[in-house]
Amino acid sequence: MSKSRKGGQGTPATVALTRAKAEFTLHPYEHEAGARTYGEEAADALGVPCERVFKTLVAEVDGEPAVAVVPVSGRLDLKALASALGGKRAAMAEAAAVERMTGYVVGGISPLGQRRALPTVVDASALDFETVYFSAGRRGLQIETAPSELVRLTRAITAPIGRPG
Repeated sequence: MSKSRKGGQGTPATVALTRAKAEFTLHPYEHEAGARTYGEEAADALGVPCERVFKTLVAEVDGEPAVAVVPVSGRLDLKALASALGGKRAAMAEAAAVERMTGYVVGGISPLGQRRALPTVVDASALDFETVYFSAGRRGLQIETAPSELVRLTRAITAPIGRPG
């Protein structure tokens, strides 16, 4: 994979990848303002199966924020996320709080380059692919990289936290 700056200036996510000397490719696409399912929009625009495109969600596990990275083709299993992090309960965080916490807008939240490092769990299905796609930190721009790079750079654990949509 080549490092590419297509699609405009770097984002905190692409800066983090570049600093870590990670191999990645940027994939810009035309984001439609009315789109409600950002991940599915990205998969369709890039011609990539939804199982290879991952969404970044922020939840609260026992009251503490945590990041979950799951395929856009499915949903986050909150009980599985809590269990993976050694917690008892998990709930989705409020969108406004997530934007403040991560520095990204909903629909463009990347697991990389967030304002502060949060405990992160990547769905184990990511390891089934040579490369995966996830937000580069803005709507209309996806990163493609090896799942091992995603896990390494977010200091994530992997666990089966996704469920079919």
